[in-house]
Amino acid sequence: MDGQRETLARIHQTAMDEFLEKGFADSSLRQIVKNAGVTTGAFYGYYSSKEALFTALVEPHAAAVMGMFMRAQTAFSELPEAEQPSHVGVESSDCVKEMLGYVYQHLDPFRLLICKAQGTGYENFIHNMVEIEVEATQRFMEVLRRQGRDIPDLDEQLCHIIASGMFHGIFEVVVHDMPYDRAKQYVRQLQDFFLAGWHSMMGV
Repeated sequence: MDGQRETLARIHQTAMDEFLEKGFADSSLRQIVKNAGVTTGAFYGYYSSKEALFTALVEPHAAAVMGMFMRAQTAFSELPEAEQPSHVGVESSDCVKEMLGYVYQHLDPFRLLICKAQGTGYENFIHNMVEIEVEATQRFMEVLRRQGRDIPDLDEQLCHIIASGMFHGIFEVVVHDMPYDRAKQYVRQLQDFFLAGWHSMMGV
């Protein structure tokens, strides 16, 4: 068992190096296997494909961050409607802080996820978060209208563009290898910017 764990660890490390250097699409499974010092047959005893190997490296971390995001969405949506306007930005700010801390504890998997996932099922990771955020925003605008607030007609496409700018902006800290302290400041300022914009448009 120790030998198998050591072999798997070598496969993971050589795969991480290969994917980080070349991206998923241009990486060579043959080179990964060679660098790990195993045969192709031995590799297939662990994974069925190059994409399955990529998934093993990023899935636990993608799931962890998406779980944080979904818990924040649920916490906000389960608030009484009368309390939701005063909570705008509260749950999301705490969530992003938690997410950022996790990302910086697992930077290499997130470099794969954010920068090197083209050609895998993870290339839409940020887009999927954006879609969830847009749906939540549309629901919240309906809450405000039920409260008698004069909410402008912000269509789904505009909400998508705004949310996309925010989430891609947050993950730019990974793209640009920002130090953690600088990333925390950057993300906090980015959130303040977008929150002020939402406040202006929605009057909350």
